[in-house]
Amino acid sequence: MAKHLSVRGEHLRRALAQEAARVMAEHGIHDFLTAKRKAAERFGVTDGGLLPRNTEIEDALAEYQRLFGGSSYTRALLERRRAALTAMRRLSGFSPRLVGPVLSGTATRHSDVQLHLFAGRPEDVTLWFMGQGIRHELVSRRVKMNAERVLEYPGIRFKIGDVPIEATVFPTDGIRQAPVSPVDGRPMRRADVLEVEALLASQPQEEPAGAAAHLT
Repeated sequence: MAKHLSVRGEHLRRALAQEAARVMAEHGIHDFLTAKRKAAERFGVTDGGLLPRNTEIEDALAEYQRLFGGSSYTRALLERRRAALTAMRRLSGFSPRLVGPVLSGTATRHSDVQLHLFAGRPEDVTLWFMGQGIRHELVSRRVKMNAERVLEYPGIRFKIGDVPIEATVFPTDGIRQAPVSPVDGRPMRRADVLEVEALLASQPQEEPAGAAAHLT
């Protein structure tokens, strides 16, 4: 009986992960906990022990994109990676790194491009944008560095064509320690320009609709 319940629990856990992934893909929800709660509500689950891990949801999201995203998903991901590379080349003075779903390949049509920049002073980045005449918005982001340490860093939002980009600005030495990934709690994966170029070279090069090639 216990074994039967365990198997049933695993099936339910998988179904919850798939539903959370669907919610993230279709409704633009980026927070794993929110997606889990919505999935649990739909299935009437109240036992927190049955909720899937973030890594399970990310795997389910990747599978969802493969099964249902089709060519529109491929084009959207390609467009965002191209936009990221364009921005990174322009922002080369701030050692840009690509992070998040656009890097991992689980980005949905709602996903922003996420960059990390590194500067002696946050104002250096703002002044660069002003000097280039690029429209932008200043924001702030709380970043989890480890289980006990959460810090607030300035950020800047802008667009490359129609693709929204959000860059978090770290101190220069912040390049040595990546924040904690919200997916698995390990140091967040960061990719530099060369890695993003290699990523694009390995991806089928369909011409995305409305491809962006310049900062606006």
